[in-house]
Amino acid sequence: MYDRLKGFRDFYPEEMAARREIIDTVEAACRRYGFRETASPHLERAEMWTDKSGEDIVEELYAFEDKGDRHVTLTPELTPTVARMVAAKQQELSKPIKWFSTRPFWRYEQVQQGRFREFYQTNIDIFGTDDPRADAEVIALGAQLLVDLGLDADDFEFRVSHRDILGAVLRSFDADVDVPEAVRAVDKSDKLDENEYHDLLVNAGLSYEQAATFDERLSATTVDTLDALADFAGTEEAHEAIDNLVAVLDAVAEFGASEYCELSLETARGFDYYTGVVFECFDATGEVSRSVFGGGRYDDLIESFGGEPTPAVGFAPGYATLPLLLERAGVAPDESLSTDYYVLQVGDTESKAASVTRELRAQGYVVETDISDRSFGAQLGYADSINAETVVIVGENDLADGNYTLRDMETGDQETVPVSEFPE
Repeated sequence: MYDRLKGFRDFYPEEMAARREIIDTVEAACRRYGFRETASPHLERAEMWTDKSGEDIVEELYAFEDKGDRHVTLTPELTPTVARMVAAKQQELSKPIKWFSTRPFWRYEQVQQGRFREFYQTNIDIFGTDDPRADAEVIALGAQLLVDLGLDADDFEFRVSHRDILGAVLRSFDADVDVPEAVRAVDKSDKLDENEYHDLLVNAGLSYEQAATFDERLSATTVDTLDALADFAGTEEAHEAIDNLVAVLDAVAEFGASEYCELSLETARGFDYYTGVVFECFDATGEVSRSVFGGGRYDDLIESFGGEPTPAVGFAPGYATLPLLLERAGVAPDESLSTDYYVLQVGDTESKAASVTRELRAQGYVVETDISDRSFGAQLGYADSINAETVVIVGENDLADGNYTLRDMETGDQETVPVSEFPE
C-alpha cells in the first residue's frame, strides 16, 4: 500500500463538490468583470524563476533536468508564465488584456495550516494599462467574489500598500540599503517580533535606530498623513507613489469597495517583481492567521521576458486558505453529493428505466440508475446515500397500469404518474 506524499491532498466527491462550488463562484465573478479564461503548461523552464524571483522561491522549486538536458520545474506560481504568454503575442492582443486561469502549482515548503506543497488557485490579471482604475478593478473584483461566496465587510479586509513608497522611504536614509531585501523583511514583519524584524532591516543595511524610525513611520501612517511621509522621504518618487496610491483608493471607492480596504504600508508582498500598489486579504477577526490571498502591480515583468514594456496588475485567490475563511464565517458550502433523480428498477424493466434515465439526463438533470443488479431495498439505500431528491420507481406492475411511482426521498411521500406525462 502506497502512502500519499506529504503536502499533497486527495479530494473525495463530497469535498470536491464543495471546492467546485467555490471555484465556480470565483470564476463566475471573473467572467462578469470581463476576464477571459486561459490555460498554460504545468512544466516550464526553471530559469523563468531562478532569474526573476527571490532566493526563497528558488529553493522551493520542484526542479529537475529533463531527458533533453533542460533545467525544468513544475510551476510554483503563474505570473512569469502568463508574462511569457503576453510577450509571445503582444502585437496581436487587444489591450487591456484581462485573463484568469484556475490550476495547480507546486512548491517544496513547510506544510502548515492553509499551505500545501501542491495547491490550487485562480490567477486574475490585467495587462496593458497603468491606469489606477485597473488596480482598483482587481481589488473590487477580489471583494466581489468574496461577497458572492457569502462574506461581508465584517469578515474580511484588504490591506493596501505601495512598494515604491517603501522603496522611497528606505532610500531616504543615509545608508547603503538593499531595498529588495528590506522590503522582504517588511513582508515578514507580521510573523516576527520587533527585535527579529529590526534585525532583518539591519541586515539589509539600516542601523538599529534607522530600523526603528522606519518601522514607526510605516505603522503610524494613515491616508491623512501620507503627505507627511512623502515630505520625510523628500523625493519626487515618494510624492508620485503616494499620488498613485491615493488615486487607486479613490477609484476603489468609485467601484464601491472602499469599505473592504484599509491603508497598511506594512504590507509589502514578498516577490521581487512587484512595482507599485500591492494588497493582501485577511480574515477581519484574525482567526485565520495568514493572508487569504494577495496581489498587486508588476509593470516590469513583461519587458523582462523580451516583450514591449507592458504594465500589469493582478491577484490570485487560493483554494487552501480561502475555504478556511469561509468555514470561520459559517458560509462554507456543504460537503455533500447532489442527485436529482434515481431511476429504480423492479423486475424486467431495464429497457424502460434506461429510456427514462436518458430523457431526464437530456433535460439537464443529475440522474443515476441501477448498474449493479441490486435488490429494491439496496437500490433505495443507494439512492439515499447519494442524496437523491426523487426516486422514479419503474416496476413491472406499475408499467402494466401505464404508470411510474415517484418517491420524495425527504418526506417519503409517493405518487403515481402516467408514463405519457413523465418526464415531460
